[in-house]
Amino acid sequence: MNNTSADDAYLENKSNPKDKLKAFNSLLPIFSFIKPYKLMLSLALLALLVTAAINLSLGQAVKSVIDNGFIAGSAEQLQATILGLVFLVGLLAVGTFSRFYLMSWLGERVSADIRKAVFNRIVTLHPSYFEENRSGELMSRLTTDTALLQSIIGSSFSMSLRSLFLLIGGLVMLFVTNLKLSLVVIVAVPFILIPMLIYGRKVRALAETSQGAIADIGTYAGEIIQNIKVVQSYTHEAREQVAFGEEVEKAFVVAKRRVKQRSFLIAIVIFLTFAAISSMLWIGGMDVLSGKMTGGELGAFVFYAIIVATSVATIAEVYGELQRAAGSATRLLDLLKVESDIKQPNQPSVMKAQSSSAITFEQVNFSYPSRPDIPALQGINLMIPTGKTVALVGPSGAGKTTLFELLQRFYDPQQGHIKFNDIDIIQLALTDLRDAMGMVPQQPILFSSDVWHNIRYGNPQATDAQVIEAAKRAHADEFINELPRGYASFLGEQGVRLSGGQKQRIAIARAILKDPNVLLLDEATSALDAQSEHHVQSALNELMQDRTTLIIAHRLSTVIDADLIVVMDKGRIVDTGDHHSLLTSSPLYKKLCDLQFDKSNSNK
Repeated sequence: MNNTSADDAYLENKSNPKDKLKAFNSLLPIFSFIKPYKLMLSLALLALLVTAAINLSLGQAVKSVIDNGFIAGSAEQLQATILGLVFLVGLLAVGTFSRFYLMSWLGERVSADIRKAVFNRIVTLHPSYFEENRSGELMSRLTTDTALLQSIIGSSFSMSLRSLFLLIGGLVMLFVTNLKLSLVVIVAVPFILIPMLIYGRKVRALAETSQGAIADIGTYAGEIIQNIKVVQSYTHEAREQVAFGEEVEKAFVVAKRRVKQRSFLIAIVIFLTFAAISSMLWIGGMDVLSGKMTGGELGAFVFYAIIVATSVATIAEVYGELQRAAGSATRLLDLLKVESDIKQPNQPSVMKAQSSSAITFEQVNFSYPSRPDIPALQGINLMIPTGKTVALVGPSGAGKTTLFELLQRFYDPQQGHIKFNDIDIIQLALTDLRDAMGMVPQQPILFSSDVWHNIRYGNPQATDAQVIEAAKRAHADEFINELPRGYASFLGEQGVRLSGGQKQRIAIARAILKDPNVLLLDEATSALDAQSEHHVQSALNELMQDRTTLIIAHRLSTVIDADLIVVMDKGRIVDTGDHHSLLTSSPLYKKLCDLQFDKSNSNK
């Protein structure tokens, strides 16, 4: 009951005529994507006009067949008229093929362009946008909404224009053929248009609700599939089946109401239209019987009346599709208007080759946009010399990973400055800044592709030999060659076919292949067993030579030899130094060491 009440309130708000006008206005910017294809559109419109003209001329052919063939009783005239009719039908077939192909091509092309434009916008947005918007909804915009627009541009738009031309031409021919019968049709038009306006608004409102419900289904299903191991380990299969079924039923209820409204709209329009035709046919039949008009004229008039009726019915049906498309267009255009919070400089500074300080944090304060009242970093001052290895240690939530995110400009600090080679990073092009860094996260991210693609992601221009060399240095070559197809083996979604340690070594190979100036290691060896960790750590030590390296470490044994250790707690830097000095100066560092090393000794 609550859902129904909410939908009713939504429909009431959407029934405003201004909202209806705004809905169709939202479709207008979509047609800007058609501008690059003016030639195809012109040819499609030409084919549409030709087919409409041929359709209208068929009425005169029908009149000629009846008056000059059947009633006149002339076989020769009948044969000539039939041949002319066949010729027109042939032209109609060619014109229809051209119209359908050109409009369908245009719809597919524009849909592809819109889909690319939306995706291009999505991949440039700031990470906080994805904290506030569900991935399933974004996927729905890329797929469902663009597919609906493709249908509108490639099919419904063509049908509506064709029907509009036939409606106008049919009405003209009705008046030319018989004025009195035409008035019967004109009187019936308002009775047909009123239901279109009333039910059309309801269809659009329900269409938007339906699209939102479909997006909810996609989001829910995607999350469950992505975390299927968790679902199965807690034996929640039945529970999730029921929950997903409820989401589907909610969408079905909304869709059922939408279909019901559209069905009412089409049924009423068809009934009123053919009721008017029946009335006209009765009046015309009486005129034929009284000799006021010929049978051919009545046949032609009926033909044009049917054209007008079917055109109105088609427009009524397309009207509902346009209402649905208006909602999709609004969502897509809203997404295309989103601006990233991370702004590119208008005139980027040139990246310096090197300076004495690779990275400098100056009085940096930062809170995540989703948690503005909770400081993630407070008063950070830190200088990282070029070519040195700096370790960030501290308890969870200390702000270590946040430093990495600010350094890569996934976020910008509310206060303070971050410099890269003595240049404020907000003055550098994002591509230059991020190209200079190589990141190995704690949870490695792999793509649903083969090993080649996942390692080469660090350097798309790398040769096969360079990829293999990077894998060897990451101690990944051995297990890769044991896969069914070696480097061509498909790894599954998020690398599901590999163990945690294997995924981590693929990610390290990717960073090695990138060969960055600054290496960012977020607990890069945490998922490895002791033997693999030894080999990979050796590879990383080689990679870190003469390279600025920042390491987030929870295993303090891996950073004892770091040039500088930064101790963080609650978003602040509480101490800096090397391992031996911090054991004396930092109670927090000594506590962390005692906990880990005592535990290691007890395990021995």
